[in-house]
Amino acid sequence: MLNQYNLDDGVWRLRLVWTTLGRSSWLITLIWLCLILPAQAAREMRVAISKGVSSVKVGSSTPAIVRDGAGRKLGELAALDAFTVKPGGNGVSLDKWNTSQIVIEPTIDGVVWIGDRWYRGRVRLLRQGKGVTAVNLVNLEEYLYSVVGSEAYPTWPMEALKSQAVVARTYALYQASKASNRYYDLDTTTKTQVYKGLETEFVTTHEAVNGTLGQVLTYNGKVILAAFHSSSGGHTENVEDVWSSPLPYLRGVIDYDQTAPVFQWNKAVNAGEMGQLIGGVGTVRSLVPQRITPHGRIINLRVVGTGGSKNISDDQLRKALGLKSTLFTVSSNNGIFQFDGRGYGHGIGLSQWGTHYLAQQGMPYDQIVSHYYKNAQLTTLN
Repeated sequence: MLNQYNLDDGVWRLRLVWTTLGRSSWLITLIWLCLILPAQAAREMRVAISKGVSSVKVGSSTPAIVRDGAGRKLGELAALDAFTVKPGGNGVSLDKWNTSQIVIEPTIDGVVWIGDRWYRGRVRLLRQGKGVTAVNLVNLEEYLYSVVGSEAYPTWPMEALKSQAVVARTYALYQASKASNRYYDLDTTTKTQVYKGLETEFVTTHEAVNGTLGQVLTYNGKVILAAFHSSSGGHTENVEDVWSSPLPYLRGVIDYDQTAPVFQWNKAVNAGEMGQLIGGVGTVRSLVPQRITPHGRIINLRVVGTGGSKNISDDQLRKALGLKSTLFTVSSNNGIFQFDGRGYGHGIGLSQWGTHYLAQQGMPYDQIVSHYYKNAQLTTLN
């Protein structure tokens, strides 16, 4: 299905992986998209692939130039060879080089291996704390080829994928403008946006990104905080009811996510186990909501147990108990707490499953994003 490279016993081998599709033209098109399509002129994103790790494997599909942090050429790496980068002195060590930063630049439209995947662009390796941080320096539009395929199913209707492309582009640029870390703008997790490199590029994600090239959501001429989530459970939230200050474009709206597999869910947790997961309260006796949004999402609650009580936030509760959302009701019986909930995620901004439904009904992507981001304008960057 994709052109991929595989690391096997420390030796890199190029292999072609595909699924039987019935039409060879699909495979030919994908090869063209992944290997031949020229890069669009766009901003370079800085995406942290690994943070502060003891070592990271790197390499290149083609011969690569090695530079230091100032851009001076140090040497070259052979194609399809694996190298381990470790902390060294006050910087990082790669093969015979030891310096504060190392940048690997593939030649001839090559791609880089970082950790356990292939990525477009370059990789910067630097010391953070006692470990190595690997940052993928990648063209914004090429970054989105993977993000759209990581955040949405590539088989979804094209208008849903285009909506995701616009939102992901907007979110990436917003995060880059607010980045507090001097070395990177985003990471690869749901804390920012999921990004898996070439592994999640598809013909459909290329089409969605190219079909919305440079389009972002703005308010008063600035890119917005284009928050998104999987499923709201029927209605999205006003941002100030969940996070902090009001924003004119993050208003609660009716969602159309009833077909989502996570629209309804339930989970049972033993009172003793819950106490261990939350910590500091002993065996849990009761959960008392302290603040609830107008649509029923619990923002914080008080946990009362045999060893004490404490208030915890919605994020702390979700992480501790592995809940899909905090839009739930809870009951207890014989030491078992039963959570009956709806949706997946924080419930702010675009709902991915709601987008899927609206696209199935024939709504174009510009109308979809306008539904979820009130008062925002769809703008094309220069």
